[in-house]
Amino acid sequence: MSDGEPGRSSFVLVARKGGFGLPTSCPSCLPVYLYLRFANTAFDLLYDVTNPDSDHVPYFEYGYYVAFNNEKGGVIETLKQEGIVDLDPKSSSSYFPEWLSTKALINSWLAEALDYELWVASDRNIVHKIYFSELPWLLAKILYEKQSQTVKRRLGITTLNASEREEEVSVISLCNQPLHLQIYRNATLAYEALSLRLGNQTFFFDDGPTSADALFLGHALFALHALPIMSSGVSLAWLLPTSFATSTIPNVHVVTMI
Repeated sequence: MSDGEPGRSSFVLVARKGGFGLPTSCPSCLPVYLYLRFANTAFDLLYDVTNPDSDHVPYFEYGYYVAFNNEKGGVIETLKQEGIVDLDPKSSSSYFPEWLSTKALINSWLAEALDYELWVASDRNIVHKIYFSELPWLLAKILYEKQSQTVKRRLGITTLNASEREEEVSVISLCNQPLHLQIYRNATLAYEALSLRLGNQTFFFDDGPTSADALFLGHALFALHALPIMSSGVSLAWLLPTSFATSTIPNVHVVTMI
C-alpha cells in the first residue's frame, strides 16, 4: 500500500507520492501535511500508490483509528474533532469570523480555480504524474476522462463555454465574460483579499498558523511548483505572484519547513 519508510511515530499520514519538489504532489494531501508540520506533530509520511483515483486519500492513521479525506469534513476536521491537533480559533475568539471567511474563500474560489486548471485547462501530463503514473496507459486515460468530466459538471462547463477558453485574453472584463475568465477573476479577487489579510505577517492571524494557513500554503506551493503558465498568460502560476506583494511571497516559502 505504501512506499514510505515507517519510523517510530504513532501517527501516520498516507498521501500520494511526492513530485515537483514537494513532499506530496497531491493538492488535497499537501495542506494536511503542512497542517501537521505547523503543529510540530511527529508523524510518518507514507505513499499510497494503489488507489490513484480514490477520494479517501489522504488519510491519517493513529492507533486503530483512521481519518479519511472523504469523511467527517476531511482529515484536518477529524484531527480537530478527535482532539489530536487543533490550531484553529474557537467561536468565542475575536477573529473567528475573519478566520471562517478566509477559509471559505480558499475552499471555494481558489479550490475551483485549481480544479479547473488541473483537470480542464492543463494537459494530462501533470495529472498523470500525480495520480496515474503507476497505472497502465488505457486505465489512466479512462480515469482521467472520468474525473475531468466530473469537474466540468461541478463547474458548469459545457462544450460551448469550454471552447470559449481558446480565445486569447489580455484583460479580464467584469461582465459578459466566458466561464473560465470568471473562474480566474474570482481567483484574482481571492488572492488580492488574502494578500491584504496577510500583509507583511508570516501567518494570516497574529496567534500563529491555522488550517487557513495550511490550506492556502498548500494551494500556493502547488500552483507555483506544479502548474504551468498558460500561453494566454492567464493562469494561477501567473496570477499568484502578481497578486501578492513581493514581500509576502518569501514568507510563504519560509514557513513550509519542507
